[in-house]
Amino acid sequence: MAKLSKKRKAAEAKVDSEKLYSIQEAMALVKEVNCAKFDASVDIHLNLGLDPKKADQALRGTVTLPHGTGKSKRVLVLCTPDKEEEAKAAGADYYGLDEYVKKIQGGWTDIDVIVAAPNVMAQVGKIGRILGPRGLMPNPKTGTVTPNVGQAVADVKGGKVSFRVDKYGIIHNSVGRVSFTPEKLAENAAELYSHLLKIKPSTVKGTYVKSISVASSMSPGVKIDPRTIK
Repeated sequence: MAKLSKKRKAAEAKVDSEKLYSIQEAMALVKEVNCAKFDASVDIHLNLGLDPKKADQALRGTVTLPHGTGKSKRVLVLCTPDKEEEAKAAGADYYGLDEYVKKIQGGWTDIDVIVAAPNVMAQVGKIGRILGPRGLMPNPKTGTVTPNVGQAVADVKGGKVSFRVDKYGIIHNSVGRVSFTPEKLAENAAELYSHLLKIKPSTVKGTYVKSISVASSMSPGVKIDPRTIK
C-alpha cells in the first residue's frame, strides 16, 4: 500500500470526512488543501439516484459554465470547404475533412473537442471506433453535430462543457482550476447543479441527488451540502 506524504496527511487532517460543507466553504477548503505544484483542476462529483441502463435516465448534455474551466480547448471542425472560413473565424484550431480523417485513422487525437457538420457524418463514421472510446465522437445531443459550426466553436471556447453520467449514476466534471476564486468555483458548480435539476428525468423515484463532493486533482474530497448551492 502506498504511503501518504506529509503534505497529503496534513491536507486530510484539515477535512472532516463526516461534515457537509457549504459550497463556499468547500471551494475555499479545496484550494487550501491542494497538494499539487501546478494549477490543478477542481472537479465536482455528483452521485445521482439514476439507473443509467434506462434510456431516459442515461443523462448526457452540455452546460456553459459562467467562468469556463480555465483550460484552453483544442477544437477540430470536420466540414466541407464552404464551412472552413466560418470555423476559422470562430477560433477553431483545426478545420477540414479528408486530411484530418486520415490523420485520425493514423492515430492522431491531439484535440479536446470535435465539431462536425451534418453533411460529413458519413465520413466521420469511418473513425467512430477511434473517437468513441476517447469521448471525441461528435453528437447532436452535445451540440457538436450542427450546421452552425462557428457558433459551436464559440460555445466550446466560451466555457461550454459536456457531461455524461457513468454506469454508477455519477457525473464527474471540472468546474475550474485551483487558481480560481472560491466564488467563481461555486458559481460554476451551481450552474451545473441547477442544470441537472432542470433535466431530472420524470421516471426517477426517490432521492435524485444522493451526494456531492469536490476535489482538486491532488487533494482529499470535500462533501457539499446541496442545500447551500444557489
